[in-house]
Amino acid sequence: MQAIRKSVQCLSPAGLHQMSYKEWGDPANSKVLICVHGITRVADDFDVLAPAMADEYRVICPDVVGRGQSGGLRNPLHYQIPQYVSDMVTLLARVNAETLDWFGTSMGGLIGMGLASLPDTPIRKLVLNDVGPSLNVEAIARIGEYIGQDVRFASFDEAAAYIRSISLSFGPHSEQQWNKLASDVLKQNAQGQWIRHYDLGLAIPVKNTTPELAAAAQTMLWQAYDAIRCPTLLVRGSESDLLTAEAAQQMTQRGPRPQLIELPGVGHAPTFVQDDQIAVAREFLLN
Repeated sequence: MQAIRKSVQCLSPAGLHQMSYKEWGDPANSKVLICVHGITRVADDFDVLAPAMADEYRVICPDVVGRGQSGGLRNPLHYQIPQYVSDMVTLLARVNAETLDWFGTSMGGLIGMGLASLPDTPIRKLVLNDVGPSLNVEAIARIGEYIGQDVRFASFDEAAAYIRSISLSFGPHSEQQWNKLASDVLKQNAQGQWIRHYDLGLAIPVKNTTPELAAAAQTMLWQAYDAIRCPTLLVRGSESDLLTAEAAQQMTQRGPRPQLIELPGVGHAPTFVQDDQIAVAREFLLN
C-alpha cells in the first residue's frame, strides 16, 4: 500500500505556509485517523502504523510546519502549540473530517491535547504517546540543546550514526529500522552535505523559555488536559525521561482519566513500528 502526498495552505500571523501530509487508505472513508509526530520527526514515522490501520481508517499524517516537506514560518516565534493546532483545524477542513481519532507522539500528543480540549472538538478517541501536561524540565532542556545545532555530515552513514545516537531512547530496533528512522529525517543541501530536515528556527521558542514561562505553559497544559472528555489512551515508555512515572499516574486521576500502558525497554518515545506496539494502538482505537 502506498500513501499519497498532498498539501494544504495554512495561515500564521506572519503569512501563509504550506503543510504537506500523507494520506493512506480509501479517500472516501469518513472514518479518519490523524497521526502526528514528535518535535524533530516527520510524517514518515507512521509508514508502518498507518498502513496497518488503513483497513479501518483513512489515515492522515502531516509534516508539522517547519519539518519534512512542509514550508516554514516567517517568524520562528510562532513554532508553538497554538499555531500547530490552528494548522490542524485547517487540515481537518481540507480532508473533510467531521469526527476523527488522534494518535500523537510527544509534540503530536500536545497538539492533540490542545484540540481535544476545545468545545465541540471533533476528536472521538485520543492516543497520547509518551507525553502529558507535566513535562520533565531536564528532558526538555536535553531536547532543546540538540534541536538548534547546525550539524552537517559529509556522508549519509555519518549522519545516520548521529541520528541513531540521539535516538537511542526509542528502544531496540533492527538495522533496517534504524536506517529508515535516520533517512526519514535527513536530506542533502546544495553542497552535498547531509543535514536534518527541519527549520533550525524551531529551537528559538525553546531557548526563549524562562522558568516562569515554563510554569505558565504547564498550568495551561493541565487546564487543557482537564477539559478533555473523550476516551484516552496514555502510552509511556517505561524508561522515558520526558513523561515520568509519577506524572503518568497523576494523569490517570485527572481529566479524561486515561488507560495507561507502559512499554518495557523503551524510553522517549515509542516509535510504533513494532508489531506489539501497533497491536496496542489497534486494540484501543478499534474497540
